Amino acid sequence: MSKARVLVGTKKGAFTLTADGRRKDWKVAGPFFAGWEIYHVKASPVDPNRIYASQSSGWFGQLIQRSDDGGATWAPVGNKFAYDGVPGTHQWYDGTPHPWEFKRVWHLEPSLTDADAVLAGVEDAALFESTDAGATWSELAGLRGHGTGPDWQPGAGGMCLHTIIQDPANPGRLYIAISAAGAFRSDDGGSTWKPINKGLVSNMIPNPTAEVGHCVHHVAIHPSRPDVLFMQKHWDVMRSDDAGDNWREVSGNLPTDFGFVIDVHAHEPETLYVVPIKSDSEHFPLEGKLQVWRSRTGGNEWEPLTRGLPQENCYVNVLRDAMAVDQLDECGVYFGTSGGQVYASADAGDNWAPIVRDLPPVMSVEVQTLA
Repeated sequence: MSKARVLVGTKKGAFTLTADGRRKDWKVAGPFFAGWEIYHVKASPVDPNRIYASQSSGWFGQLIQRSDDGGATWAPVGNKFAYDGVPGTHQWYDGTPHPWEFKRVWHLEPSLTDADAVLAGVEDAALFESTDAGATWSELAGLRGHGTGPDWQPGAGGMCLHTIIQDPANPGRLYIAISAAGAFRSDDGGSTWKPINKGLVSNMIPNPTAEVGHCVHHVAIHPSRPDVLFMQKHWDVMRSDDAGDNWREVSGNLPTDFGFVIDVHAHEPETLYVVPIKSDSEHFPLEGKLQVWRSRTGGNEWEPLTRGLPQENCYVNVLRDAMAVDQLDECGVYFGTSGGQVYASADAGDNWAPIVRDLPPVMSVEVQTLA
């Protein structure tokens, strides 16, 4: 029987949670790298035993850890992240120029075809690649060289490149998202980039429909339809049917269209999941009720999913990388909270149960489906 392994990054270490295909009895391992901020943990889709983790500390800086045995043991790998060429500048909130600065790795995206290749999105926003399993890194400098950098702004969490998507049907196509700059697409493997933000409206910036400057929280696709993108923006849930060239709002009947996560059902490309949060100043669920909302129509029409989730006195947040789906026959959905709970649904969201409680605040959730 297939099984699921959930990879969890938290404010104080990483954890692995494993269960068989019924997804009822979970074995918890960890913490790995106890006391360190683990921004993201993700496994290679080519070699399921290879897992990468972004480990960060205000005292000791940034490390990349790699496991080649499914998370049983770990070792640090090359951590040479250096911007190529002369640093550019971007405008800070006070309108003055500041130099680009490397702070941390927000997101790791292993290659769909090569177990030794992995991409890294960092703060300040830049994209790096490694072709030797993380031993050495080089910047894909065309992104920062696009020329719109002076109009990028740091979001509340920093100016982070937090989303990386590979098109499974087109090896040269990449999508990334930056807070707060927007979404970008490359059609040549990351050498050159174009902003893809037409249709986004952000009333908090001087030009609400500007080419760049939008605070995108997360972007998701279904592998069978990589030209269809779904976005959770700072406000608004958005959809594009033309690889990001144009967007339209699909927030529909959501009680609030502010949130951080968005994901797509493994087998139903029109089934979406979001977790509405009250507002950009109050990062918790409305009325203290933790709810996942599902659309089976690709947006606009949404239903709340609440069975097994706390419906009173719940004031947690769900961060942008903290939701994932598995590939089992009945799609499992997982998310983690700032309160340290990791919830799982083995029936596409109809019913929920906590896998584990009382972890440190959860920063990322990824899942592997293992034979």
